[in-house]
Amino acid sequence: MATQTSTLSDEDALRLNVLMAGEVQAVRLDEGAMTLHALTPRGEATVRLSPNCGAAPYLKKVREFLAGHVLGSPQGYPVFIQRWTRMGQAREQGLDKLLLLGEPEAAVSVAYSPGLTDELARRAWWAMPAADNARRMLERESVREGAMGKVLAEFLVEHLPFETEPHTIIDTVRIVLQPGLIEDAVRLRLWNKARHNSIYLVGFLERMADCLPDPLPSRRETAALLEPLAADNPWAAQLLRVLDSQGQTFLATAEDVLKRPADQDVVNAVFNAVGAYFALPGHPAWAAGSVEAMEAETERRLAEPAAQAVLAAVPGLEGELRGLLFLSQVDSELARPIFRTTTAIGTLMRRKLEPVTGPILECIAVLRGKER
Repeated sequence: MATQTSTLSDEDALRLNVLMAGEVQAVRLDEGAMTLHALTPRGEATVRLSPNCGAAPYLKKVREFLAGHVLGSPQGYPVFIQRWTRMGQAREQGLDKLLLLGEPEAAVSVAYSPGLTDELARRAWWAMPAADNARRMLERESVREGAMGKVLAEFLVEHLPFETEPHTIIDTVRIVLQPGLIEDAVRLRLWNKARHNSIYLVGFLERMADCLPDPLPSRRETAALLEPLAADNPWAAQLLRVLDSQGQTFLATAEDVLKRPADQDVVNAVFNAVGAYFALPGHPAWAAGSVEAMEAETERRLAEPAAQAVLAAVPGLEGELRGLLFLSQVDSELARPIFRTTTAIGTLMRRKLEPVTGPILECIAVLRGKER
């Protein structure tokens, strides 16, 4: 294959042609140091560039050379780069070639691709070790279960204290808590940090709803008469789950977040986590949209045979059943009418949310056997 060398300095043209004739797995350009780094099976190779023009136009020439070598035409560089997005739209075939272009956006495209493999993740991580890339790569089962899974998770945990955006912190905790990525001691360390930063708790609510650390005492004795119903009655089974030790722990954790949400992203995430926890498996989602509609739907569901069977067995649990039915309708849509009219965060946001969070917290208090 003919390569384009006329626009590079003679020294660089020779060295880059020799380099790319070998087995190169990824390329990274250090623009500040004007150095090209190449990942090979034997380790890292380095070419210090000798520009024959200004830095920016010369780096463009280097990338055009790489595109000519990889894609068969230097014109492939501007054409292909415009097609890459961060939405995982890179084709599964040829992902390895994208990592040879020395273009950060190409490495991002590989990291976001649904065709990512563990080996490609290793190369993409070498090419561009960024936290966003690590998060997206860990969404792929092949990476989570491969050699790179723990490498990427360890990086994200170490980098987590430097994250400032609540939605990024939630996303990171949610991702690293996936099974097999971090050790129990690291998971406990994150949980201890969550005691001082409730944003961390949302990731635990989403990922570890039924196995949270520091479990609270159960209320199962209150619902002992529900046990015979649980096998055939979904609401009885849900009540038993909520009144058990882990259910009480989930409620207490959700309560902590709901009392002090940092911003709108945290509110949306914890509302969705609560709704997902209480939703009946296989039951169609309820799109209530307002507290009033949720209360009306709760009354309607309370009159259904399954709910009536629970009340017939244990009349004293009517408040708990009402709370469970109400909480099963919670989702982020509930906050949307409020968030449409304000960008408030912190104390002011929490005050505006009280008409919504108040009833939710009341239901949680009832299910925990506490008076508000």
